[in-house]
Amino acid sequence: MPSPAQASALLRLASASPRRRELLASIGLTAEIAPVNIDETPYPDEPPVEYVLRLARAKARAGAVDTQLPTLGSDTAVVLDGRILGKPIDQAHARQMLEALSGRRHQVMTAVAVSGGQGLLSLCVTTQVTLRAITSREIEAYWATGEPIDKAGGYAIQGRAAIFVEHLEGSYSAVVGLPLYETSLLLQRQGISCWPA
Repeated sequence: MPSPAQASALLRLASASPRRRELLASIGLTAEIAPVNIDETPYPDEPPVEYVLRLARAKARAGAVDTQLPTLGSDTAVVLDGRILGKPIDQAHARQMLEALSGRRHQVMTAVAVSGGQGLLSLCVTTQVTLRAITSREIEAYWATGEPIDKAGGYAIQGRAAIFVEHLEGSYSAVVGLPLYETSLLLQRQGISCWPA
């Protein structure tokens, strides 16, 4: 039996990300949570934009299999010099990524796909993020918080890593995991409004 929240859900979120669920809730949308298992390995020489779009579309399709609800899939990649930085596999990997990002500008690409009555609609939002120089001691202390473990690029802008962000050009919510302005446009095209009727 679905929970009251699931019963009142306007859409399905094909993700286990608490950040995406919270972002949707912040604009008044309750989502039925239905994580999907998708192979996230990039194809050889696959451009980052095509990579995140492919994963977002695959998640939306997989999540929509057994529901009539519009289904949202999303994927975020941190990109430095055209190279995708994934989630750290260990402390050394996190340190390597943060040292590479330190004092540099990089891109955060978040793709969103929504399946529904209008078919599969998708887009990608790219945000430019500049981190200040980060010391080795700060990197060690940041790792000790546990925050980088499951984050693309090894940092969470909505957490303690916010103090490392010198400049941001684009969508803050996209860096967190879901570009709310663009997502709301896709949802409207699928018949979901952020405002009660």
